[in-house]
Amino acid sequence: MKLAGRTAIITGASQGLGFEIAKKFVSEGANIMICARDEKKLREAQKELARIAGNAQQVHAQATDISKSEEVENLAKATLAAFGKIDILVANAAIHGTKGPIDQVDWDEWSHAIDINLKGTVLQCRAVLPHFKQKKYGKIIILSGGGATKPMPNLSAYAASKAGIVRFAETLAEEVKSFNIDVNSVAPGAMNTRLLDEILEAGPEKVGNDYYQQAIKQKNQGGTALSVGAELCHFLASAESDGVTGKLISAVWDPWKSLPNKLNELKNSDIYTLRRIVPEDRGKNWGEA
Repeated sequence: MKLAGRTAIITGASQGLGFEIAKKFVSEGANIMICARDEKKLREAQKELARIAGNAQQVHAQATDISKSEEVENLAKATLAAFGKIDILVANAAIHGTKGPIDQVDWDEWSHAIDINLKGTVLQCRAVLPHFKQKKYGKIIILSGGGATKPMPNLSAYAASKAGIVRFAETLAEEVKSFNIDVNSVAPGAMNTRLLDEILEAGPEKVGNDYYQQAIKQKNQGGTALSVGAELCHFLASAESDGVTGKLISAVWDPWKSLPNKLNELKNSDIYTLRRIVPEDRGKNWGEA
């Protein structure tokens, strides 16, 4: 029970990966506050999580639109009122947003994806940071995605926002290092969630044939299990990962269980961070400017 006595806010937790993370946290002893925009789904998730919670645990829920600062502030206040503290933030809520070539998509829809995925993530961090700084400890876990590390044609809002939150996480990690607050991003793998269903519903005309065919293949093969990403989030939320900060970690490909043994090497290193590739990284010498 590595999260016994700890309190976590998990956003976008009414379904998919967010719900899987919530289940893992509850099974490990945490008290949780979950949020989502859909009140009905949120209450159903709360009931299911409460059934697996121990007698001393509590599962609270509050409908929240993370793109609205007042609602995010109220979420943090409600969590503090219910539990007296916050130890962990899992910023999971996100949308794909509008799909199609950038010169053809609806601008308001494109901007809305940035409001939720990027600005909503920053709002969540702003809401918990005063409390984390006061107690000089906290864990912030930000869910990234494929868009952070590779181009995603026809999904530019999603890709730009995911790259943005990873660089934001790296930056925030440096800002709050002296407060013993760890900030990390998680790449959970290619999962079969509602986001994949959206790609299939949009069709090749909007998302491109290559990406559409990739989505069909993933759907048929099952994708990465939700539990894989949830396990990494559990590790990053626990004391076991203390000192691991400012990193983008792949749940599928990285040996994250061994990271506590490599803290000295990770500190002041660009391992597991966004960076520019130069010719020398690929064994080429193109000369100097």
